[in-house]
This record gives sequence, C-alpha cells and structure tokens, in this order.
Amino acid sequence: MPGTARLWQPKRRQRGIIHPNHARKVRTLETAINSNESRAARLVVVMDDIAHIKFEKDTSLVMLLAAQERGYQLHYAELADLRLRDGVAEARLRPLRVHADPAHWFDLGEPQVARLGDFDVILMRKDPPFDTEYIYSTYILERAELAGALVVNRPRGLRDINEKVYTAWFPELCAPTLITRDIAAMSDFLAAQGKAVCKPLYGMGGRSIFVLEAGDKNAQVVFETLTHYGQHFAMIQRYLPDIVTTGDSRVILVDGEVVPYALARVPAAGDNRGNLAAGAKGVPRALNERDREIAAVIGPKMRELGMLFVGLDVIGGTVTEINVTSPTGVQELKRAFGIDIPGMLMDAIGKRLAARATRRDG
Repeated sequence: MPGTARLWQPKRRQRGIIHPNHARKVRTLETAINSNESRAARLVVVMDDIAHIKFEKDTSLVMLLAAQERGYQLHYAELADLRLRDGVAEARLRPLRVHADPAHWFDLGEPQVARLGDFDVILMRKDPPFDTEYIYSTYILERAELAGALVVNRPRGLRDINEKVYTAWFPELCAPTLITRDIAAMSDFLAAQGKAVCKPLYGMGGRSIFVLEAGDKNAQVVFETLTHYGQHFAMIQRYLPDIVTTGDSRVILVDGEVVPYALARVPAAGDNRGNLAAGAKGVPRALNERDREIAAVIGPKMRELGMLFVGLDVIGGTVTEINVTSPTGVQELKRAFGIDIPGMLMDAIGKRLAARATRRDG
C-alpha cells in the first residue's frame, strides 16, 4: 500500500506519519478490537491513503475528528485491506488517531485482521472511480452490514445510486440529459440543445468533462473517446450557463435533512468545470428556496435508502449529480458559517445506533 514502507522511520518527521514516540499509545487501541473491557463505540474508515489527503479541505478527516471527539475508537483500512472469507467480511485494520494539526494529522498502529461485522460503524469514504473494484468492495461491506455493522453510506445504495445516472429518478429537477452508447444519438442531442456537457459515468473532480457547441469539429472524437467507440455508456446534458455566474453548488443532506448552507464552486477563468479539484473557487452561501425544494424531494428518498451523507450538485436550480460516495465541501462551510456538519453526521449515526439497540433490546 502507498506509504507503508515509510511507516516506522524514526528520524524523519513526515507529515501525518506515525513515529515511535507515538506508537505505544496507538498500539493500545489494538487490544480494544475484540475486547469487552471498553464500552466505546468502534468505527472503521475505508478511504484512500490518509497520508496524501489535503488537510485543509478533506472531509473524511473532519468526520474522523468528530467521531474521535465523541469517544469512538477509530480503525483504518484502504480498499486493498478488505476481504471476504467464507461469507465473512474481514479487513486488515490499523488503529488510528487523528489530530487537527496540518503538520501531523494522524497516527497509525500495527495491523490486525478483524471481522468487520463486529464493529459499530463503517465509514465508506473511498473516492471514485466507481469501477468494478469499487462494486466488489460494496459486496464485502454488505456482508459486514448483514453481520451487524452500520455502514455509511449503505453498500446497496452505493451500488444502485450512480452519481450521474441516478438523476434520472428525478427528471423534473434536472436539465435535459441523455445517457447512451450511441454516438449518432449524442450528435443529435448536441444539435438539438445547441451547447452541451459530455462526461463519463464513473469519474469525479471534473475529469474528462467536455463542453461542446453544435457544429464543433471535435464533437465526434469526444463522443468516440468517452464511449470507447460505442462500447461504454456516457452522459450528455444541456449546458447550463449559470455555471459561469453562480457556479455549481454543493447542497449537503445529512440523513435526508438539508444543511442550511451550500458551497458554490465557480469555475476558474477559461475553464468550464465547477470542481474544486479542477481549480474552481469555493463561494459559501445560504440556501435559496429552489435548493430547499430540491432537497425536500430527494432527501426523503436518500434517508429511505440509508444514504446518511449526500451531496447534490445544483446549477441554475437544476440537479446535475447526486453524490453518495465521498461528498466534500464541509470544511469550507465550517470556516464560513461555523456549522459543524461532521457533528451533524455523527449525531445522525448515533440516532441510528440507538434505534438499533432499542429494537434489539425490545
């Protein structure tokens, strides 16, 4: 795994990497994995390499800080650590402590294999691409869910809710959209709309997004590239000019309830992409009436499907994506408005755990 070879180097102070003087207190967490001595709830996070996150932007980190503040024992895994043995979900886990320190934001202990179903909560925060490896991981996590763990977001929902395709369940809230492998149909759609956005169905962060105008001589090669010459599905949507002025707003839902503020992402000059990873500028703002209307329609469905943390992408009052894998933007909103969205999520998780305990005891 990335960074593992550097884990225990004693003389180099690396950002976020554990050192021997921290090891003793972290290793003591390992005994709690299967111990009945501690009553603290136990949480596993599945994410990309924590050593390579952006401290000032990463949403997973502040979720973990919020969980740790509430007394959760944290354990860390990457996708390669998950496995399924005779129907039992397991993982190679490392005890984790996190810190609000840009020079040293985490400590990791030594690994130990454990059954995922024995843990209270599993946070699935692996970034796309939403490929077959991601889908396989949801099967493993679903077995952990069936064994008793609360998985956030729910594995079946992660499989069912493709972030771009699932907008089709709410067509009245969306811009005209076509999902197809048919290159000729994409050409006809572009001609009818005059200007359109074309993108793959599996990506994130503004990767491989094209804006085309009718008559563009590059349109054919874009369609061929994104569909792999008609072998893969791709999406084409009407271009929404509001992206330039008001940006692509991230509206966040926590267990179906809308957060009262959004993060508008305004593309950089000379770019069409409202993605922070692509250089867009984040502009925090209060929700407007249309945002609330959208959330009132989509929020209850997300709650029903067990999707506790969801990010809606809204341009010009229309929904372009429903993000369920690893939505971001909470740090920017906290700096702007002081709102503790990770705390809201942990409260929602706590209510779910309490409801489970009540049903079990009843």
